[in-house]
Amino acid sequence: MGVYLLLLVGTTIAVTDAVETCAAWPACGDGLTLPTTAAGALVVGHRLAAVVVGLLVLAAGIAAWRTDSRRRVRAALGISLVCYPVQAALGAVVATTGAAGLLPAAHLVVGMVIFGGLVAALAWTLEAETGDPSDGPVTDPDTLSPPEAPVEPAERPSLPDDPVARVRTVAGAYFRLTKPRLMWLLCLVASAGMGLAAGTGLSARTVVLTLLGGVLSIGASGTFNHVLERDVDRRMSRTSDRPLATDVVSVRNALAFGALLTVGSLVAFAAVNWLVAVLGLVAIVFYSVIYTLVLKPNTVQNTVLGGAAGALPALIGWAAVTGEVGLGGLVLAAVIFLWTPAHFYNLALAYKDDYARGGFPMMPVVRGETETRKHILWWLGATFVGAGVLATWSALGWLYVATAVVLGAAFLWAVVRLHVDRTESAAFRAFHASNAYLGALLLAVVVDTLAI
Repeated sequence: MGVYLLLLVGTTIAVTDAVETCAAWPACGDGLTLPTTAAGALVVGHRLAAVVVGLLVLAAGIAAWRTDSRRRVRAALGISLVCYPVQAALGAVVATTGAAGLLPAAHLVVGMVIFGGLVAALAWTLEAETGDPSDGPVTDPDTLSPPEAPVEPAERPSLPDDPVARVRTVAGAYFRLTKPRLMWLLCLVASAGMGLAAGTGLSARTVVLTLLGGVLSIGASGTFNHVLERDVDRRMSRTSDRPLATDVVSVRNALAFGALLTVGSLVAFAAVNWLVAVLGLVAIVFYSVIYTLVLKPNTVQNTVLGGAAGALPALIGWAAVTGEVGLGGLVLAAVIFLWTPAHFYNLALAYKDDYARGGFPMMPVVRGETETRKHILWWLGATFVGAGVLATWSALGWLYVATAVVLGAAFLWAVVRLHVDRTESAAFRAFHASNAYLGALLLAVVVDTLAI
């Protein structure tokens, strides 16, 4: 996290041109003069921190070579150690010459390589120290197919006799069909996309129509998902009480409800522009059909590929402002895509047996818990890299950097504890940490870009 802090702070210094206040090395003026401005103090502080973090990286490398660490752990740390002075030299050249173009980009790339080497070393070390050699799949993945016979609801709930209570119960069931827990986060994704595209020039009409269309499209996708998975839901303890699994809502009514939400979302999106409407329709079809029917029951990579569904709101938000799919929207979408496995694999660990009963080839079911925990760390590292690339966006500032580092450290801590504790509560803790990380990161994007 020290290396990651250096990466984001260095990127923000370059974007805000703070480096120009101290265009010498290692200090300011003639190279030995102390800074006289806050920006100059920040630049020199960044350089001093780089020395401290470099010593920590060196200590980690020495510790690995002096212990029985695996060869690949030593190699990963060795790459980070070799690249560290290269990174420092590139930083010195950029600072003293004001170089633009490829040199600053190379400076960022080498920093990402250093960070990646440390993440790899951590993942392999945790795998060796906390992994269970006997850990394997719950069942043969070839047998993970739902039974052919239809499954009846375990218990058909009785609706209240009181008309008002009955209406409330049925209304609550329809509300559950929309998967409201997904709405706040996906609406934040779309809001961040709009903020990156527009900055302070964002119109209230665009925001309202885009978020309205987003809420309705999420509701439609969730409803169709409930319809298509109703039989499987009855076999899983975490989903056995869903409205269609218990027949509180009929399939016909749910389909009509989903169609109504779909039409409403497309009308709202089309009022923004036609590209947004097309992307909205793609999002509904992708989650409802491609993910639910094709990916989720058939491939262990369902979570990875399904991340595209969560990434589409970033493109929708960007397109709502610009009328096109641009680089900023793509980078934000990439962050969401990379974050999804690091987020959802925690839930898959907590409900591993439940997913096996449902016939879903989730990562812990097919590959085992040790491999899943390692993959969570891989994807978390990739998410940090994506968030670091997003930090190069000029509209983002220090709030984004602080959020990415502080909440990222909390997320990483939860994942490391998951490796050590290997319990259901640890999996839920990492799951909630992932939500907090992304939610805070997206909120920081909105605040920074809109200058709230």
